[in-house]
Amino acid sequence: MGKISKGQKCSVIGCDAPAVRSLPADAVLKAGLNVEGGRRAYLCREHYKEYKKRTRKERRLEKWKFMA
Repeated sequence: MGKISKGQKCSVIGCDAPAVRSLPADAVLKAGLNVEGGRRAYLCREHYKEYKKRTRKERRLEKWKFMA
């Protein structure tokens, strides 16, 4: 049983929504979201959507590396 199923809140500063995803904190910081310290960043649905939008280009480039 993980932290999300136990009711972990979103790690973004100022957000109090329940988390739906857990990601490495350095990746979330690199995407430009302000999260509290720690190894993992817990994101709610809206902030996870924003994270995906901000990292779309990097993910596409990474996928192309493996296809070539």
